[in-house]
Amino acid sequence: MQLSVPDFVGFVGVALVVGTYFLSQMGRMDVRRPLYPALNGIGAVLILFSLANTFNAASFVIELFWLAISVTGFIRAVTAKSSSGR
Repeated sequence: MQLSVPDFVGFVGVALVVGTYFLSQMGRMDVRRPLYPALNGIGAVLILFSLANTFNAASFVIELFWLAISVTGFIRAVTAKSSSGR
């Protein structure tokens, strides 16, 4: 199997999404901190990039939702942090 650049980028995205979820489940990553949704969002973007090469409608839709949820979580984490710092 020959991996293209978009395939490799997609695998990096998968590693970010799965890795952050695993770390959160093991209690090693706090999902309330901005890093968690940021890494998930970056992972989703990388997977979306790979889908531009080999399109799959269902994967595209779930990654759009994953990205939207990650952006929402990131905004909440950043605003909660700035609110508590006052």
